[in-house]
Amino acid sequence: MSEQYDAIIIGTGQAGPALAGRLNSEGLKTAIIERNLVGGTCVNVGCIPTKTLVGSARIAYAARQADNFGVAIDGDISVDMCKVKARKDDISGASNQGVTNWIGGMDNVELIMGHARFVGADAVEVNGRNLTAPKIFVNAGARARVPDWPGIEDVPFMTNSGIMDVDYLPEHLIIIGGSYIGLEFAQMYRRFGSEVTVVEMADRIIARDDEDVSDAVREMLESEGVRFRLNADCIEARNTESGIAVRVNCSENPSEVLGSHLLIAVGRIPNTDDLGIEAAGLATNGFGFLTVDDQLQTNVPGIWAVGDVNGRGAFTHTAYNDYEIVAANLFDNGARRVSDRILCYGLFTDPPLGRVGMTEQQVRESGRNALVGKRMMTRVGRAREFGETRGFIKIVVDADSEEILGAAILGLNGDEAIHGLLDVMYAKQSYKVISRAVHIHPTVSELIPTVLQEMQPLV
Repeated sequence: MSEQYDAIIIGTGQAGPALAGRLNSEGLKTAIIERNLVGGTCVNVGCIPTKTLVGSARIAYAARQADNFGVAIDGDISVDMCKVKARKDDISGASNQGVTNWIGGMDNVELIMGHARFVGADAVEVNGRNLTAPKIFVNAGARARVPDWPGIEDVPFMTNSGIMDVDYLPEHLIIIGGSYIGLEFAQMYRRFGSEVTVVEMADRIIARDDEDVSDAVREMLESEGVRFRLNADCIEARNTESGIAVRVNCSENPSEVLGSHLLIAVGRIPNTDDLGIEAAGLATNGFGFLTVDDQLQTNVPGIWAVGDVNGRGAFTHTAYNDYEIVAANLFDNGARRVSDRILCYGLFTDPPLGRVGMTEQQVRESGRNALVGKRMMTRVGRAREFGETRGFIKIVVDADSEEILGAAILGLNGDEAIHGLLDVMYAKQSYKVISRAVHIHPTVSELIPTVLQEMQPLV
């Protein structure tokens, strides 16, 4: 016998609880279903715990630099990984409990712990219960991709989820994957005291970014002792008496890297393989992500896909924006669209990278008449004062419309300073709005007008 609801949400990641809150305020009887951890990836094994670890690693690094600032610290700098993990667990756990309590306080919403599967276009089965609703929102998220490399199933390895349980210091951590997740873990564990080697199949790390950004991040991490093996075109793994051997088959020698622990960080795959989407008639793209239109509706009327599962953004902030788009279109006549969103993300190394809009390479390929400005962080007073001069500010604008096309700020507070540019991009205003603004001294942001006053043709 089926149980009738007004709405069903599958998953409690970033979009789900917010959507549940709006459905609750609209008086709709709602079931929100979670099979694992309330709060999804960000709260439990993603943003919050990893950035907490970045914070601990930052303190360890700063302590070792104390003498450069005239500060004496007696004795050796050591890291207690049990305490590092406990701090991470406390902060992440508080967020998990906060989301759980939030949902629990909603009068019209029922939180059901269990594995949901579609049994029809308007029906879901969970824990032996059959739930039906005219509105179903899939917020099932994604998980780490584990390729079927030879030998990989025969060696112990971790993903971004499994490494959250580590309360010890790996002697030598091998990380396969030179993108955002891999690089953040590389720096933090090097700062904790591990030897770290990053193995990347491409000829450079973070290949989606411009080459100067990629090179600068690599140089920054190499300066702290992280090693890189690029062009790893044939990856294999095997156990040895001394640890885990990863064959990289690079143009560089030797052909193997020997380490004590292995982290795989080579992308994410959507959690659509065990949702019973065939029973609902839901379409996916070639990578398993649910296909959606500009307002996040799937090909099946009455079913929406939000968050990582739709492949339209792999970030917490895009997932929350998915909720805003759906809620506005359902209840506010908001006519909001995914295509209105400007790409923005951060790489939370230390110092961080803030990125918005198009890369310089994308602008070149578009054939636009463009201008570019760049300033090294060595010329930013705030960076020199804080002893962190790695990185640069780079901005590209359309020479005809004067709109900002994209920017990268790699350096001190880059993940925060970038938002001034992002806001002007959303407003579709001329870059001169910022170039003529008066910013606070001494900050990183005060140099953005200077960069915009020194723009040169992109050739």
